[in-house]
Amino acid sequence: MAESLLFGIAQGVLRKIASPALQEAVAIYNIEHQIRELRETLIAIKAVLSDAEVQKAKNDRLQVWLDRLQHVFYDAEDVLDEIECEALRKQVISRYGSVKGKVHRFFSISNPLMFRVKISHKIKEIRERLSKISTEKNQFDLNMRSADNGVGHMSSRKMTYSFINKLDVVGRDTDKEKIIEMLMQPDDKNLSVLPIVGIGGMGKTALAKLVYNDDRVKEQFELRLWVCVPEDFDLKKTIEGIIKDASRQDLSNFDIQQSQNFLQDIIKDKKFLLVLDDVWSNDRSRWKELRNLLTRGASESKIIVTTRSVEVASIMGTHPVYNLKGLSHEDSVALFKKWAFDETEKKPRPYLLAIGNDIVKKSQGVPLLVKTLGSLLYSKDDDGHWKHVRDSETWELVEAKKDIVPVLKLSYDHLPSHLKRCFATFSLFSRGVQMKGPALARLWMALGLISSKREKLALEDVGIEYIKEFWKRSLIQEVEECGAELLFNVHDLVHSLATSVAQNDFSIVRLDTTEKGVWCISFSSTSLEGISNFDGVPPFLRKTTSKRLRGIYFQYQVNDGVITKEFARICITKFNHLRYLNLSYSSFEELPRSICNLKQLRSLSLYGNKLLKKLPGTICELQSLLELSLVGCLELRDLPKNMERLVSLRYLYITTKQKSLQESGIQYLENLQFLGLNECANLQILFEGTCRLTRLRGLEIVDCRGPISLPFGELKAVESLNIASSKLALTSENKSNFSLNLHTLVIYNFEQVMELLQCLEGSAYTLESFLVYDCLSLTYLPTWLPNHTRLRLIYLIRCPNLSSLPQGIQSLTNLKELCIEYCGELSKRCEPQTGKDWNKIVHIPRIQLDLIEVQWTDD
Repeated sequence: MAESLLFGIAQGVLRKIASPALQEAVAIYNIEHQIRELRETLIAIKAVLSDAEVQKAKNDRLQVWLDRLQHVFYDAEDVLDEIECEALRKQVISRYGSVKGKVHRFFSISNPLMFRVKISHKIKEIRERLSKISTEKNQFDLNMRSADNGVGHMSSRKMTYSFINKLDVVGRDTDKEKIIEMLMQPDDKNLSVLPIVGIGGMGKTALAKLVYNDDRVKEQFELRLWVCVPEDFDLKKTIEGIIKDASRQDLSNFDIQQSQNFLQDIIKDKKFLLVLDDVWSNDRSRWKELRNLLTRGASESKIIVTTRSVEVASIMGTHPVYNLKGLSHEDSVALFKKWAFDETEKKPRPYLLAIGNDIVKKSQGVPLLVKTLGSLLYSKDDDGHWKHVRDSETWELVEAKKDIVPVLKLSYDHLPSHLKRCFATFSLFSRGVQMKGPALARLWMALGLISSKREKLALEDVGIEYIKEFWKRSLIQEVEECGAELLFNVHDLVHSLATSVAQNDFSIVRLDTTEKGVWCISFSSTSLEGISNFDGVPPFLRKTTSKRLRGIYFQYQVNDGVITKEFARICITKFNHLRYLNLSYSSFEELPRSICNLKQLRSLSLYGNKLLKKLPGTICELQSLLELSLVGCLELRDLPKNMERLVSLRYLYITTKQKSLQESGIQYLENLQFLGLNECANLQILFEGTCRLTRLRGLEIVDCRGPISLPFGELKAVESLNIASSKLALTSENKSNFSLNLHTLVIYNFEQVMELLQCLEGSAYTLESFLVYDCLSLTYLPTWLPNHTRLRLIYLIRCPNLSSLPQGIQSLTNLKELCIEYCGELSKRCEPQTGKDWNKIVHIPRIQLDLIEVQWTDD
């Protein structure tokens, strides 16, 4: 399934060619003709990719052809990136001059003619390789095929029916009763729609069948109808499916008008229940057409929709979404027994049950996976076989069984091509780890996986939209929005799917891995324990197969001695096309000057290096760098000068011993979106005078003794402010210059909290999240807080001297969540029913008081 990413890679290369930045660079070097020919060859190959991806399973030579094609696509990306980078370097030299006045050291091929010759040769070489591959495609008899979502849908989709053996379903009685209760409730809508949403294999269809066949439902509705909706929501086929279920007549020869009339005659004045099973399409216009036809039925008719997509549910539903959760462990065990043991076996063997209990945990409550694992063991008495299943990778087991893989892979097949590559990066993280949305979006940005057709929408915002799209499609779970942070988890099955589709591109490795020729790696090892003969570099990094590396990431904090100077040197000298380099918790005193050779580098993290004393000035030659993290570099004396040359930099995290950052030039970083100051013990002045941080959206100040003087009057674009365990110089001058457009305010252990809140009184009323932790000096909330009518989240944690809520908090109708923990008198005043402030907050859907959810609804 790895080839499924190929269409997305091709799309990415073509988007790069069409981008304004590249077009401008191409014009500078007068290579429009070469780029146009490359584009035409790419388009010709892309036209048959979808068919190749469908046929490859039956043709090994075709798989080899696709693998070769993928390598060329990546090389094309590198060349196009190089053109952009060199043009950007030329612009920086034109604006600032060269470092130390030596152009040849800063811009290796300063002569445009020389660079044009070099890059023309590279483009020609890639085009020749592509042309050869394109010619070879004729031997495979490939056809052009529509691929609106990036690939043809390779997995066949089973059509469902309404019959069910109730004895086969375990653990859904509560869900069934809740759905039936909703169906029985009278409402004022002529046609109510109840959506059931969940991951593939969760049992949505089974639950709908249980409801559909319940005697109470049969009595309630004169007519019951069941149809499995076509993937594209074809209106004529859907209508024909409803009619066929109602009348047993096949009307495929009718035109759309005749079918509509027939449907309306069937349901006219009848109270009906219609199940629309397995809906994929979010085509709102087609749904509206069908709904309008169905309004001819009697009032209080109902529709149940099953779907994996929250977006589909929101378009079709009139009731809140019913999110179907996994089975409890007890119910999973009961279901497992049904499939793993013979019905005649009254008491399954205890030694097998003990192993089976561990196997069931692999399922995480997904009924179809429980059945699949159980059926693998049916009639197997050997405990060795059971232990093999227990200890094997779940995905390998179910792929062999061919039960759940096609079901789950449908969700992947339906992803747009640009989301498929992003989805594959889930495989870089260990199972069960909580992921952070903004950090993941920055990884995607660095790897070039994000593109935006809307000029005014920042790439990081596009990345968050991508994550929310996965959420809508039930491909991520346990999503939490906390201030500017978005946290989520990936189900083990989804993680296995991501690992499967990403096998040639993204991979988790260990420090002792010997062979891995992938595009991006993630280290799971954290120490050298158990690894012999480690010479400072993982073995596979020394091999030629690793030369295609574009990203190196460490998941966890590593022990001293893992990321050595030699490790860093190899990464910097060998992998010239790196976009993402994570050297967090490294142990070297100086970063090699050759870092400037990584001219395509987008993200560099030196987080937690406690030995680093100096950064080379050559780091300022990384004109494509988007993110630089120096947090936790406690011995770092000074930031390099000329940082204004980092013209693409959007994220900068700093720990430094400096008193002032004035000479570093960060005040001129016009594209900087986020600035983090952490453990800057001596810092007192950020900068003075001219400030061009007009796009700075986030400011974080953590563990800085200060007092730090901040030019708040210049930071008018700041939307997120996070201050923790620090001290600010709040002078009368800067107090009057607060004009932040804050959306998120987070204050932690900050003695000047009351003073800061007073300063914010004149800010625009734009707050959406207000979070205060561990502030003993917080005695009351500002009177201006209720004026921020966009507020959705308020957290007040461990502020024992806070006594009451401000008047007017009832006006915060958008407030969705209020969390109060150990706030003394305020906690008492907010107690349900009896507290003096309870009536002020009772309208808030989610209220947590001293770690207890006293009110918790989705509305």
